[in-house]
Amino acid sequence: MENVVERRTVLAGAAAILVDLAAGLSPARAAEPIKIGDFNSYTAFPSFSVPYRNGWQMALQKINAAGGVLGRKLAVISYDDGGKPGEAVSRAQELVSRDGVILLMGGFLSNVGLAVSNFAAHNKIYYLAVEPLADAITWSKGNRYTFRLRPNTYEQGGMLAAAVAKLPAKHWATVAPNYAYGTSAVRDFKEQLSAKRPDVVWVGAEWPALGKIDAGATVEALLRANPQGIYNVLFGNDLAKFVREGETRGLFKDRVVAGLLTGEPEYLDPLGAEAPKGWIVTGYPWYAIKNPAHVAFVKEYEAKYHAHPFLGSLAGYIAMLSIADALRKAGSTETEKLIKATEGLQVATPIGEIRFRASDHQSTMGAWVGKIAVKNGHGIMVDWHYENGADFLPSAAEVRKLRPAG
Repeated sequence: MENVVERRTVLAGAAAILVDLAAGLSPARAAEPIKIGDFNSYTAFPSFSVPYRNGWQMALQKINAAGGVLGRKLAVISYDDGGKPGEAVSRAQELVSRDGVILLMGGFLSNVGLAVSNFAAHNKIYYLAVEPLADAITWSKGNRYTFRLRPNTYEQGGMLAAAVAKLPAKHWATVAPNYAYGTSAVRDFKEQLSAKRPDVVWVGAEWPALGKIDAGATVEALLRANPQGIYNVLFGNDLAKFVREGETRGLFKDRVVAGLLTGEPEYLDPLGAEAPKGWIVTGYPWYAIKNPAHVAFVKEYEAKYHAHPFLGSLAGYIAMLSIADALRKAGSTETEKLIKATEGLQVATPIGEIRFRASDHQSTMGAWVGKIAVKNGHGIMVDWHYENGADFLPSAAEVRKLRPAG
């Protein structure tokens, strides 16, 4: 894949210089870097966002070493949003009005992503939401300026619903953080599992505040509900506390547990030997994906950072590749041309080709579904398979009903 990128970059760069000179721009102006604005929760959620930054920086260095894009180097101006929507919008405003970026990328929490998506629409600036997963970002609150990379809560919820629907568990409860991501994830899973299993009964729902879970009380409430299956949407420290209390109090014994994101190394690694064996999860088994492009990605990442990649690493890397490919296809840094170029854009990535759908600006990047096991004191995913995001997305006709007019 690297050689293909190099050839395309050289050809696009030569063409861009001719276009710029024909338009009357000086060689110095034509060589100015293309500025990209990045924001993320680098201090609030470093387990994901720092590897994410590592990923896009690795891709950025490769792109620039190969000559850049449109004959110009890419430059990223990056800010910390503190995990706060208002702070993220302020940083986005600075990036656009003061720093002169041509587009925005990043975001972690869904409420942050929704706030910046709204900013992008009002300010007519291109935004690639990398991690925010609430389906509203590309559907009920979607807009023509916003694209999303990661598979959303509907897709991953559908993958897990398909995995557990064949199991006998009939009575289900849910536990999720009480904000946009959590409410979206629970709604999407319930809808899809109920469609596959009309006999399912929902017997409980717990909504701890993000980062403030009372794990003991949450576990006791779920024990009182006495479900046969539990859908967990918690992550980070909330997940760790929930797992430990649940194991101590026997919550998971003889119950099916499905965990959105729980298999991602950002959240699985810190659990160590306490990783909840048998949970059915979405995640990223980086150590077991053997296609050559991914093996090369892992090798390069480990050599550069002396650490294994996380899902954030992969997402940041693919995000930068996607932006570079959109610029090449557009042949321009103009917002409208970038939008048109990204609609239907196909991107070669370490996990295979993905496509950004024109209908809803959602990429077809998928996720890995498997079970948690413990090996040598570490949580890993076993019996996993990759699900293509395209197989869990609504049709273009259905999308027209989901997205606001215009």
